[in-house]
Amino acid sequence: MLRYAPREMASAVKPRNELRIIAGRWRGRRIRFPVGTTIRPTPDRVRETLFNWLAPHIRDANVADLFAGSGALGLEALSRGAARALFVERDARCVEALTAHCAAFGATGHEIVRGDALTILRTPHTTNRAPFDIVFIDPPFDADLWRATIDALESGNWLAPQAFVYLETPAAQSLPTLPVAWRTWREGKAGEVGYHLLRRSSPTAVAEPDTAEA
Repeated sequence: MLRYAPREMASAVKPRNELRIIAGRWRGRRIRFPVGTTIRPTPDRVRETLFNWLAPHIRDANVADLFAGSGALGLEALSRGAARALFVERDARCVEALTAHCAAFGATGHEIVRGDALTILRTPHTTNRAPFDIVFIDPPFDADLWRATIDALESGNWLAPQAFVYLETPAAQSLPTLPVAWRTWREGKAGEVGYHLLRRSSPTAVAEPDTAEA
């Protein structure tokens, strides 16, 4: 005989392919991404910590959500007052879902590009795109794209002088070697995920690194 959970219990179980916007003008709005994709979304707990770190810098920022997947990081940034957001994602299903969410939320100031992030970053930077103040890098863990993405951002002049770059990595894995002018600004761990907020600046302008365990 089939047994069904009580309605209140069933409604409390969040679908595996659903996230929520944590704060800002879209607080509480749901983001659903396609089932069957390889998306590994940033957990709510990590996103909340990350955006607490970025709170003094997010308003009017120009952000890029590379390897966007669900687009949760870029959407959270727009919700909290970022001026512009570039989303880059290869999976057509994710691009379609992200486009639908932006339309439903009434988002403005965003650009969604279906394509390979590294291919885009390795093309010459044009003046019609302002340098990024904040970049989110959360590629598939088994693709090992962190260093290549960092190098492409740095060599292609995609970054503002004191840009923030967020990396999400396996917790047991060390950070890749960083460019000379980059420093770890904040970092933490949550389960099997390590998360790192880096700052690009001249060495003399960067404060001592801080760490935070989650």
